[in-house]
Amino acid sequence: MAEEDDAQKTEDPTDKKLSRAREKGQVASSQEVKSWVVLMAGAAGIVFMAPTIANQVRNISLPYIENVHAIPADFEGMRAFLVNTFLEVGLILAPFFLLLVIFALAGNLMQVGLLFAPDKIKPELSKVSVMKGAKRMFSMRAAVDFLKGILKLVIVAVISISMTIPVLTDMTLFPEYSMAAILSRIEDVAILISAGTIVVMTVIAVLDFAYQKYQFTQSMKMSKQEVKDEHKQSEGDPQVKGRIRALRQQRARERMMANVPEADVVITNPTHYAVALKYDIDEMSAPKLIAKGMDSLALRIREVAEEHDIPIVENPPLARALHASVELDEEIPPEHFVAVAEVIGYVMRLKGKTLH
Repeated sequence: MAEEDDAQKTEDPTDKKLSRAREKGQVASSQEVKSWVVLMAGAAGIVFMAPTIANQVRNISLPYIENVHAIPADFEGMRAFLVNTFLEVGLILAPFFLLLVIFALAGNLMQVGLLFAPDKIKPELSKVSVMKGAKRMFSMRAAVDFLKGILKLVIVAVISISMTIPVLTDMTLFPEYSMAAILSRIEDVAILISAGTIVVMTVIAVLDFAYQKYQFTQSMKMSKQEVKDEHKQSEGDPQVKGRIRALRQQRARERMMANVPEADVVITNPTHYAVALKYDIDEMSAPKLIAKGMDSLALRIREVAEEHDIPIVENPPLARALHASVELDEEIPPEHFVAVAEVIGYVMRLKGKTLH
């Protein structure tokens, strides 16, 4: 059943799903990239900090090497000596380890950016379950990670050995070399091994990062139904939106129909269109359209007009033109002034008023 569900997930994840996953701490992250960054930081730290660290450690240890009797033999004295020595060496090495910690954080930051996911660190009983822990330990992912680690060590070993063998062809002659020459040769071998390790780790980090991105995208895939459901949640259910739109239109029609009794004239098609106009000579520069409608709504406008003794004038071209070009509560545009003025004048003559 799970395989069928996965087969249906053919759509790329939406931004909303990726955002929710990120809030839960679910992001594409490669452990190999972090290891590579730490390795580079460690190599740089050794190159630039090793001489200083070596001199400081030598300064601490040299007095005791030159004068062994200075090392206390009693228990309390030895304990204090060891504690002080470890503290001094720890302080000397602290900047180097701090550098590694900073770059380890940077390795994660460069992949996922700033990320705060409380759900990731929230305590859950399922996380301390012995059965689930055993399942994680013996899962396919754990087996793949284990094999990947073994393969990485094998590749590093093969590359390093193949690079150092040419340098050690004269290893049988080492007893005849001076200590300085032997140390120089060891330094060359160490540099070659480090270079080979860095090259291998760089390739592995790039490949693993691409693989983790691909695997994460695949795990976030969605079915067509999930995309539709999410779209409904984001945009709103079309049925609900349609209902709301219908209610708004109904209320707008009710407000419009409430204005019809204030009209001075209703111009009709005579059956398909109806527009209601209002004109106050003292307050308006031009007549205003206060209601309009087609078919059943036009019929309702005529009925309200008849109920309130509002004159109804049949003028099909003018009714269609006003319905199409004039919105509610807008004044009549200049191109219709003449035709509307004739209608308004006719109505006012019926009412015994004068149009100025």
